[in-house]
Amino acid sequence: MATKEKSSYQQQLEAGKYVRYTPEQVEALERVYTECPKPSSLRRQQLIRECPILSNIEPKQIKVWFQNRRCREKQRKEASRLQTVNRKLTAMNKLLMEENDRLQKQVSRLVYENGCMRNRIHTTSVATTDTSCESVVTSSQHQRNPPSQLPQRDANNPAGLLAIAEETLAEFLSKATGTAVEWVQMVGMKPGPDSIGIIAVSHNCSGVAARACGLVGLEPTKVAEILKDRMSWYRDCRSVDVLSIIPTGNGGTIELMYMQTYAPTTLASARDFWTLRYTTGLEDGSLVICERSLTPSTGGPTGPPAQNFLRAEMLPSGYLIRPCEGGGSMIHIVDHIDLDAWSVPEVLRPLYESPKILAQKMTIAALRHIRQIALESSGEIPYGGGRQPAVLRTFSQRLSRGFNDAVNGFADDGWSVMNSDGVEDVVIAINCSPNKLIGSVFPSSNPFFPTSGGILCAKASMLLQNVPPGLLVRFLREHRSEWADCGVDAYSAASLRAGSYAVPGLRPNTGFLGSQVILPLAHTLEHEEFLEVMRLEGHGFGHDDVVLPRDLYMLQLCSGLDESSLGACAQLVFAPIDESFSDDASLLPSGFRVIPLDSKTDNSGSNRTLDLASSLEVRSGSGGRATQAVSDSSDPNSYSSTRSVLTIAFQFAYENNLRDSVAAMARQYVRSVVASVQRVAMAISPSRIGSQIEPKQFPGASPEAHTLAQWIYRSYRFHTGAELFGSIDSQGSDAVLKQLWHHSDAIICCSLKAVPVFTFANQAGLDMLETTLIALQDISLEKILDEDGRKALCTEFPKIMQQGYASLPGGVCMSSMGRPVSYDLAVAWKVLTDDDSAHCLAFMFQNWSFV
Repeated sequence: MATKEKSSYQQQLEAGKYVRYTPEQVEALERVYTECPKPSSLRRQQLIRECPILSNIEPKQIKVWFQNRRCREKQRKEASRLQTVNRKLTAMNKLLMEENDRLQKQVSRLVYENGCMRNRIHTTSVATTDTSCESVVTSSQHQRNPPSQLPQRDANNPAGLLAIAEETLAEFLSKATGTAVEWVQMVGMKPGPDSIGIIAVSHNCSGVAARACGLVGLEPTKVAEILKDRMSWYRDCRSVDVLSIIPTGNGGTIELMYMQTYAPTTLASARDFWTLRYTTGLEDGSLVICERSLTPSTGGPTGPPAQNFLRAEMLPSGYLIRPCEGGGSMIHIVDHIDLDAWSVPEVLRPLYESPKILAQKMTIAALRHIRQIALESSGEIPYGGGRQPAVLRTFSQRLSRGFNDAVNGFADDGWSVMNSDGVEDVVIAINCSPNKLIGSVFPSSNPFFPTSGGILCAKASMLLQNVPPGLLVRFLREHRSEWADCGVDAYSAASLRAGSYAVPGLRPNTGFLGSQVILPLAHTLEHEEFLEVMRLEGHGFGHDDVVLPRDLYMLQLCSGLDESSLGACAQLVFAPIDESFSDDASLLPSGFRVIPLDSKTDNSGSNRTLDLASSLEVRSGSGGRATQAVSDSSDPNSYSSTRSVLTIAFQFAYENNLRDSVAAMARQYVRSVVASVQRVAMAISPSRIGSQIEPKQFPGASPEAHTLAQWIYRSYRFHTGAELFGSIDSQGSDAVLKQLWHHSDAIICCSLKAVPVFTFANQAGLDMLETTLIALQDISLEKILDEDGRKALCTEFPKIMQQGYASLPGGVCMSSMGRPVSYDLAVAWKVLTDDDSAHCLAFMFQNWSFV
C-alpha cells in the first residue's frame, strides 16, 4: 500500500501537480507573501520577477503555493479564534456556575425566612407585647455599637481605618458573590461569549444597587487602573480628589476620597461623596477595590463641606477582579448608593430611586469602557478621521463635560443667574470667569472666551409623556431643520472667529437653506454612543461685516438611541467647529438630554406634554442656582404611561456690549426650541393613538387643506369607482378632511416633479414615515421606496398617468429614521383639481407596520 502511495505521489510530482521547494525558495516566497498578501497585487508580480531563486518555478505552481499559504493562515486564525471563544465559554461557564450557586443560596435563605415567618404567625402574641421579655434584650445585642463605643477611627489612626476597610471588604464580597442583596437580572442582558455580561439590579433594599459580571481581555492590574480613574468613564463625575493615602500591612492601600457628581437635570441639586477606598489582594490571586462612605455610624474623619451639593451615601461597593487562564480578567462590579431621593421633587424621584438608571450610568458604563479599551488595544476597532482612539474619546468627554457644566452652572466655576423677564420657563446664566473652564471645555492654547465678554447659557427642563427617549433624540439628530434656526447656528460659528459679530434675528419655521450631512468619526463597541461631524450645507450666511463660509460644521455626540435599553439616558450634544478641526479645538457644547422615568400608573398626570418650567416655583438658591419644586396638573383621563425628563441647554459666547441682546435672543430661541420639541414629541408619541387619549387635532384651519382633501377624495372615487371612506360622519366643511386625517391607512401625496417630494400626509402617513408635516417636505419618494418598490412604480407609472390609478404589490419601505416598514398593498392615483389638471400623486399604504 505504501509503495502504491509513493508511486502515485511520484507520478503527481512528474506531472507537475506538486513541487518540492528548497528552504531558500520557501523563505523567498514567505517574504513576498508578507510584503504583498493580496493575490491581485502588481507589486507581488514584480517581486517574483526580481527574485532569481523563483525563476525556475512555473507561475501556476507559485499561485498554488500562495493559495495553500492563505488557507494555512486562515486555519491558524480560525484555530486561534476557536481557542479564544473556548476560553471565554469556559470562564463564562464558571461564572454561571457561581451565579447558580448564589441563586441556590438565595432560594434557601428565602425558604428559611418563609418558614420563620410562618412560625411567627402561628405563635401567640404574648411574647411580642411584653416589653420586659428577654427578646427585647436579645435583639438589642445584635445592634451595631454606637459611634461612641467604636474604636477611634480617624486619619491619624490607621488601625481604625483598616477596621472600616476590612468591614467594607466583607460586605462588598457578600454582595458581589453572596446573598446580601436580592438581585434581579435586567431584561435583555443575556450572558454569552460576546455579550457584555450578566447585569442585575437590586430588589427591595436600602438605596439602589446594580451588579455586573463580565469578561475582558485585559490583565487585572490594568483593569484596576482603569476603574480607579473614574473621571475617564463615569460621565456624571465632576471631580475626584484623593486627600490621603495610607498603606496597610497586608500590601494594600486605603484612600480617603472626595467626589463630586453632576446633577442630571436643572431641577435638582448635585451630589457629593466622602468615601474610603480600600485596594487589596485575596489569597486566590484576585484583586479587590472596595469603597464606602464615611458617616457618623461607620466612624472615620469628617469629610470636607461643599456648597450647592447634597451629601449622598455610598454603601459598600467596588470591583472584584479575577485573573483568567490564558489571559484576561473576570470582573464583578457592585454599585450601591443612597442618593437621598426625598430631597428632590416627587416627579423626579424615579431618577434617584431606579436601579436601572444606576446600572446604565455607572455599572454598565464601567464594564463597557473596559471592553472598549481592550478592543482598542488589540486594534480590532477602526476609527475615522486619522485620529487615535484616545483623541476621539477625549472629544467625547469634553462634549459631555461641557454640557454637564452648562446644565449645572456651579458658582465656583463662575456661573451666576441673570434676572429674568418675569417668566421663569428659561433660566439664563452667565460666566465671566473663564479660569475654571480653561482646560476642561476650552484648551488653554486656543481659548473660546472673548477678551471682553463671557459665556451665556439658556436652559430649561420639561416633562415628556409616553415618548421613548431614543426615538426623540434620533428624530432631533436626523431632522435638525425641525427645531434649529440657521441664524443662531451662524452666530455660533461666528463666535469661533475673532472680531465683533451681530446678534441674529430668529427665523421661526424657516429651517435650513441646505441639507445636513453626517460624517461618522467613531462609535463604541455596542453602538450605544456615536461621535460624528455634521456638515450643514448651502448656508452662505453673512451677518453685517462677518461673512461665513458656505458650509457650517458641528461636532456631535449621540448616545442612548436604542429604544429597548432599559434605564438608558438618550443625549444629543453638539458644538460648532471650524474646518481645520484640530485636536485642541475649542468646544462650546449645547444640546438635549432625555432621561426615562419608571413606568407607573399616574392618577394625576396629564395626557399632554407638560412644560415643567411653567409650573415650577423658582426661588433663589445658594450660589446663584435655582431650586425648583415641581407641581403637576390633574387630568381625569389617567393612564399607565412612560415619563421622561428632557433638559435643554444652549451656550453662546458674547461681548459685554451685546450681553443683554444675546440673552434676549437665547431666551427666545430656547422657548422656540421647547415649542418645537413639544410638537415633535406629540407627533411621534405612540400614546397618541390610544383609546384613552383624546385624538390630536387635525390641521383643519387651512382652507388649502380642505381643498386638497376634497381633491384626494373625489379623484379616488373617479378613478377607481370605489369610496375612499365608508361613510362621511357629518356634513360639515371639515368632514372629508377629518376622515382623511384619521384614516387607518397611510395616505401620502407627492409632487409631480423629476424628484418627487412629499407635500401632505395624514396622521397614519406621518406615523409610518416617523416625521411631521413640517419635516415632510424634506423627504423624497425615492428615499423611502426600496429597489423593488421603485421598479414597480416605474413599471406602473405610465398606467397611473393614462388610467389614473394602479395597484402596487406589497413590500418594504423605509421611514425617515431608517426603520423598515412593511405594507400589504399600495394604491397610487392621480389627484385632479377642479379643472381636471393633475395636481399631485396620492399613495395609500394598506396594513403597514414596522418590521
